[in-house]
Amino acid sequence: MQTASRIIKTTLVAALTLLGASLHAGESKESTSIADAIQAAGQQHRPVLIDFHAVWCYSCYYMASHVLNGPAWDAVEHKAIVVEADADSPDGQAWMKKLKVSFLPSYVVLDEHGNELGRIAAEQPREKFYPQINAIIANGQSLDALKAKADSGSVDAVAGVLGAYKARDEGEEGLRWFAAVPAHVRDATRKDPRVALALSQLGLAKAQAANDDQAVIAEAQRVLAGPIGCERPYVLDSLLDASKSLSAAQRTALLAPQRQPLDHYLNAQVLSANPACVDQRSAVLASANLDAALGDHAAEADVLDRAIKLAGQGLGDDVTHDRNLADNLRAYLARAKRTDELDAFQRKLIAAYPDDYVYSYRYGRSLLEAGKPEAALPYLAQAATKAYGANRLAVATQQVKALKALHRTDEAKKVADEAVADSGPWFPKQIDALKAEVKS
Repeated sequence: MQTASRIIKTTLVAALTLLGASLHAGESKESTSIADAIQAAGQQHRPVLIDFHAVWCYSCYYMASHVLNGPAWDAVEHKAIVVEADADSPDGQAWMKKLKVSFLPSYVVLDEHGNELGRIAAEQPREKFYPQINAIIANGQSLDALKAKADSGSVDAVAGVLGAYKARDEGEEGLRWFAAVPAHVRDATRKDPRVALALSQLGLAKAQAANDDQAVIAEAQRVLAGPIGCERPYVLDSLLDASKSLSAAQRTALLAPQRQPLDHYLNAQVLSANPACVDQRSAVLASANLDAALGDHAAEADVLDRAIKLAGQGLGDDVTHDRNLADNLRAYLARAKRTDELDAFQRKLIAAYPDDYVYSYRYGRSLLEAGKPEAALPYLAQAATKAYGANRLAVATQQVKALKALHRTDEAKKVADEAVADSGPWFPKQIDALKAEVKS
């Protein structure tokens, strides 16, 4: 994700004036929609790189300030038509659904015909991101082409197809495809560590989609036993969630073996001087959640205090120095329940990013949840003037809650009606939720 001032808020009714040959490398990508970019790609025989992001996405902040800049990014923009897609806009949400994007940030490369060549999900350090994205742009193949190579026995192709299904979070579909490849290919490729791990990951995705906690527990343990690198905290989160229904003794026996590998991951790959995995927040919160589940509240407090101290040192007195780190600090303070510090810090963030809805919205919502609807309303009103798309409706829902708590029902209905009128027909679930809140 780029900084907030560069976010494009595309809509489904954006003008479809063809860019054609006028969209060349180096020209502003904010002037086009995804549909325009694909049409231009067909004329120029260049791939399209779609950058899916959102203003509330802390991982997107990291990518914007640490990765998507400099000569290496300039070179990518020269080779591909880069278009930004705001996940909260109608167009962004429509394309996320079409391409089955379930993670932010995500970087999806399409060929000139609109076929996917590959994708990268979640934040990555520069030394990992650029080799991957350049390889996809230079050598990417459509899923159908990879499948044809897989059927002929290519281990790399089998791993690539399974990876593509994993990136789309299509566990059942990926396992079904693998079951249909020739038996000799399955038998030969199953021995490859990449294939074995991908099959376990697809099994986990299938179990999660089916809400099968027992299967999630079994598959998550298999995945966590493999070389999963930076995905460890995400898989551990799945194990923590699925094990909540177990008895305390059963849960402790299940989770205790995860303590040592997570500590090593946190210390060696996340909080080190040169981290190999840059999603610090997920690692810290997974560690705190694991400690809490094991009943080790001293360790839980310790990891949060350590993260808060490191984030504060990294920011100094300037919360704009590193927005990813600043948002991490906000999350750590919230998780540690350091309420006074959190309130003061949230006000700093609101002042530092006055053009964004997200911090005034979060602070207003926290005040409302603390039973302070009168204090929440000005912040929610401030957020409403900046929010758009699905988030305009989310803000309005909180405004309605605050106004109803103050018995200002007519104002609540007016706020809801205005938000629905502003948002158009593109977000039916959020509109229904807002209307239900008015009536509740």
